[in-house]
Amino acid sequence: MDALKILDRNENLRWEYDEEADVLYISIGEPVPALGLDVGEGVIVRYREETGEVVGLTIIGVRERTLAAIGGAK
Repeated sequence: MDALKILDRNENLRWEYDEEADVLYISIGEPVPALGLDVGEGVIVRYREETGEVVGLTIIGVRERTLAAIGGAK
């Protein structure tokens, strides 16, 4: 696979949290059609195949992970 461009643009990050599904969606700039690459542990990187540019992330289980980390820190 060719190199990916990560945060090459200065656009705003946009996010949406689905509380019912416990999924955080993060887009770099306006959401655009992209391919998803599962990089493990509930993290999916969204990238444009034609440019190799990362355009977003999907993180599954955000609440569960956060509570586990907070509980584990006590």
